[in-house]
Amino acid sequence: MERLIRNRKKCLNCGDIIESTQRYHSVIFSYKRLIVDGGLDYVRVVGNLEEYEDLSVWMSSNTLPSKA
Repeated sequence: MERLIRNRKKCLNCGDIIESTQRYHSVIFSYKRLIVDGGLDYVRVVGNLEEYEDLSVWMSSNTLPSKA
């Protein structure tokens, strides 16, 4: 299983990067055509999916520290 470490997207039109940092934290690109939401709990993107690059970071459970 993977865990979300960063939930961010880059606009391919203007180069801006936005990041949702908390659950229910919706972030909107300045031209209001793309929304990123979910923080580290889930990923939700609203808008034209061809206009952004996904810069989200995921960590595999294999690389997570074990609980002792």
